Amino acid sequence: MFDHDEKPHDYTGFAEWEAAQPTNFFTSDRNLQRTLEFYWGSTRYKEHAAQLYHFGGVSATALDKAARISNERANLPVLTRFDAIGNRIEDVDYHPSYHEAGRYVYGSGVMSAYGEPGNNLLALSLTYLSALNGEAGHNCPLACTAGVIKSLQTVGLHPAQSQFLEHTLDRLLDPDYDANYIGAQYLTEIQGGSDVGANTTQATPLDPQLGTWVLNGEKWFCSNVTADLALVTARVPGQGDGTRGLGLFLVPRHVDGKLNGMFINRIKEKVGTASLATAEVVFEDAVAYQVGDTQRGIQNVMTHVINTSRVYNAICTSAYARRAYVVAWTYAEHRNAFGHPIIHFPLVQDVLTKMRSDVTALASGSLFIARQLDRLELGDADAAIEEALRVAINLNKYRSAVNAHEVINHGIELLGGNGAIETFSVLPRLLRDNVVCENWEGTHNVLMAQVQRDMRRYGLHKSFLALIRRMLEPLAVRELRVNGLQALDQISAELDAILELEELMASVYFRPMMDRLTDLFYTACMAVEAAWELALKQDKTKQRLAEFYLYRRVMKRPLSEWTAYPEQISRLCYDVRPWKVDHKDHWEGDDDPFWR
Repeated sequence: MFDHDEKPHDYTGFAEWEAAQPTNFFTSDRNLQRTLEFYWGSTRYKEHAAQLYHFGGVSATALDKAARISNERANLPVLTRFDAIGNRIEDVDYHPSYHEAGRYVYGSGVMSAYGEPGNNLLALSLTYLSALNGEAGHNCPLACTAGVIKSLQTVGLHPAQSQFLEHTLDRLLDPDYDANYIGAQYLTEIQGGSDVGANTTQATPLDPQLGTWVLNGEKWFCSNVTADLALVTARVPGQGDGTRGLGLFLVPRHVDGKLNGMFINRIKEKVGTASLATAEVVFEDAVAYQVGDTQRGIQNVMTHVINTSRVYNAICTSAYARRAYVVAWTYAEHRNAFGHPIIHFPLVQDVLTKMRSDVTALASGSLFIARQLDRLELGDADAAIEEALRVAINLNKYRSAVNAHEVINHGIELLGGNGAIETFSVLPRLLRDNVVCENWEGTHNVLMAQVQRDMRRYGLHKSFLALIRRMLEPLAVRELRVNGLQALDQISAELDAILELEELMASVYFRPMMDRLTDLFYTACMAVEAAWELALKQDKTKQRLAEFYLYRRVMKRPLSEWTAYPEQISRLCYDVRPWKVDHKDHWEGDDDPFWR
């Protein structure tokens, strides 16, 4: 008879794999630690390390558990239209674990970081640690709330609303989940989709002296539908057709304690981000506050809302990929087949190395963008950086989602049949959440069209190409410098030829070219970090990962030309162990004015 107290060996292996998972997402990620130290310098890195260390531990343990529970099918949000005595409340009931997760996320200080300029890198690093648990019901609202904060800080409200503005910002920056304001953005309409110029929701002046309006219309995708505040686009009378006719407005969920004319048709059943309520909303004379100049509504949306969301989107998909790699790598160490842990097999090592290099590339690209946003806010960057970032943000949003999807799929495949089981690991949820990210804030085709228009109309590719060149030219590592610059010259020439074609015809050639260009940008970001790590840490790991990524993704070098390929993948397939903070040789050098 089978003894239930004695489990077969494979159960032991699974238990050891679970025990091998990080208990702190910050200390277990040496790449994140070193990249932040590189950009901040040793002194500022040490200032923020305690906050990152604390939240890294919370995210890997308590938040991980709450996110798993809140995403179980029985615990998903439910629409409640009326209270017990028939009053229309248009509320959503969330499982207690959802609110528990929210307290952990906002309690990290992820939004309060925006109380001072130049803290994008800190806020996005905390978001990265949170997003290692997938969307978790709160990482999309983080992006939306950041967009509200940046819009109000930059363009503000009507002068008569100064006290309301100050109060609102204080509440948005408050880390207390039970007391703060959380934001949303309701832009899309059923007939518009990405064509926002087709939107029909109407804004009617209520009191011009106070900058108040009323909105009437319907929005099709309203994530975080019970948010305290929502940024909404609406058509302004006499302002024209298309996007020029759209103003930007701030709509509170409640006014004077009563529901503010916002009615929920239904909660959408999405493929991913299931614990976050996304709904269709009808506005009926909803009171709204004018945000900035109504004639600059769409410009303010793109600059402060959409771009912010795209940066958050990329940092989240980068984190999904990192978590998938860690799950797959540790599983390969503890799963036995044919008498050996499967990590000993070259095919497994090959997949893990590809995953690791992709994960490193995505983190490098997104963290570089975050740091340059800080430099712009602090007045430490020129117009060329701003132009390059407009291209980089859109390409990074697209490419990070595509590559993360591939990484997560690889992770599921390495787990075999177990990879497809929702209750076995976080991987199926990561994949589903990533699919939503791929289509949120611009599908791949929409982003490609926008980047091509920016290059044709404004020549922004020149600043982006110059930025990559500026990163590659000083490199001491010949392989990365010479091969990277040769690839840049080739891509530049081919891009010029493509842009000479008629726009619609060029579009079919444009996307694969942007894949290579973005991958070269990632290589350059890794290479600059690698130079610092080699000089200050005497560590060639990131250099090798950058070379691997360049050969595979940009140069597409055949395996026959790779020297000792099996030895390379056996060395690069797994990250450092054990999980602990990297205290080695904290950098005390002078700040480099360009990169920091």
